[in-house]
Amino acid sequence: MGLAEALVMVFVELHGPTGQVLEINPAEISSLREPIDLNTRHWAKGTRCIVVMSNGGFIAVSEDCPAVVQKIGK
Repeated sequence: MGLAEALVMVFVELHGPTGQVLEINPAEISSLREPIDLNTRHWAKGTRCIVVMSNGGFIAVSEDCPAVVQKIGK
């Protein structure tokens, strides 16, 4: 693999619960989980999947977890 190929990063487009476009590097995704109880106000209305990043951060997205899995190609 050459240097040019090594520098190419692939991002997937997901959407935040309020419609914002999110470009996420699939290589940095640690796990996915469905929000347990949206009534606790931990997650914005419209959150259908929580993307857990390898740096420990969480990203709420409007896509459901099976759709996220399909987009990241796993």
